[in-house]
Amino acid sequence: MLYYFFEHLTQYYSSFDVFRYLTLRIILSALTALTLSLIIGPVVIRYLSRNRLYQTIREDGPQSHLDQKSETPSMGGLIIIISVLVSTLLWADIFSKYIWILIFILLTFGLIGFYDDYQKFRHSSSAGISGKTKLLYQIIFSGIIAYFIYTTAMSSIETSLTMPFLKNFALNLGILFIPWTIFVIVGSSNAVNLTDGLDGLAILPCILIAAAFVLFAYVEGNFNIANYLLIPYLSGVSEIAIFSSAIVGSGLGFLWYNSYPAQVFMGDVGSLSLGAILATIAVLLRLEIVYAIMGGVFVLEALSVMIQVASYKIFKKRVFKMSPIHHHFELKGWPEPKIIVRFWIITFILVLIALASLKIR
Repeated sequence: MLYYFFEHLTQYYSSFDVFRYLTLRIILSALTALTLSLIIGPVVIRYLSRNRLYQTIREDGPQSHLDQKSETPSMGGLIIIISVLVSTLLWADIFSKYIWILIFILLTFGLIGFYDDYQKFRHSSSAGISGKTKLLYQIIFSGIIAYFIYTTAMSSIETSLTMPFLKNFALNLGILFIPWTIFVIVGSSNAVNLTDGLDGLAILPCILIAAAFVLFAYVEGNFNIANYLLIPYLSGVSEIAIFSSAIVGSGLGFLWYNSYPAQVFMGDVGSLSLGAILATIAVLLRLEIVYAIMGGVFVLEALSVMIQVASYKIFKKRVFKMSPIHHHFELKGWPEPKIIVRFWIITFILVLIALASLKIR
């Protein structure tokens, strides 16, 4: 909204024209979201604590979690959602279809997570809503967006699968774009949810990936730079950089309260929506494979659960001491901060590898 307000003022004061520049709006979006999250963080935490909306700990989880985390408020993801939403509406082009696609996913998956968290508090259980019900809602909402993107695509590249480090490779998915997009969004949403088991473990990888998406969106939305780097040019996607920078800012603000020892957890309302948003950005930028590289930690966490479940059902044996895999390292005696920081380092390295794909082709 401020984007159009300053555009109007430009007619009278030319100096306001500076607010039309994408780079400045990216910075302002991040700073706005950061400031908002730092301000509303204590308010949300006090409200959650006053109403005893605490994290529900798995009874079969590490004993340290039962002792140390049982009275830490959850649903802190509301801090992220509010900050991202306000910042985006202030600094992005609100007539961009990409912005409203991302807002739709942010709110719908946030609603799924909110309802799941509410059920956990209501029944004093870590189960929440059933897995089938949650999956159904995720498929419906991601399916709506997949269909919308497919039917409004202006060129074949918008529904094609691209590969990093390969020049001029684009596999047109056709109608398969819809189930592929559903798989990517739902898979990412649940993978981030599984990763969010230690203080700050999930949020910093989300920040790093969102920061990378700021650069990708800026480059892909600029015709000259895209042509120079031999990557697909996608008209209008540069506005995604505004949304991504809001994630960076709000994530940093949330990390201020979520760092070890955490004052608040993001809950499913935060993890499900963040995972879905990052995947949707990847789909819009045609970077699903690049996202899988950057989100290697998320992939590892999800795979550890699938391997554990499959091994126990087939062979009645567990591969890991506990899944997701961060709990495996906890039970091996690794201190929680060491696990967190090492997973952060891995993500940082993977993001650098993904960014190299901009030039290495």
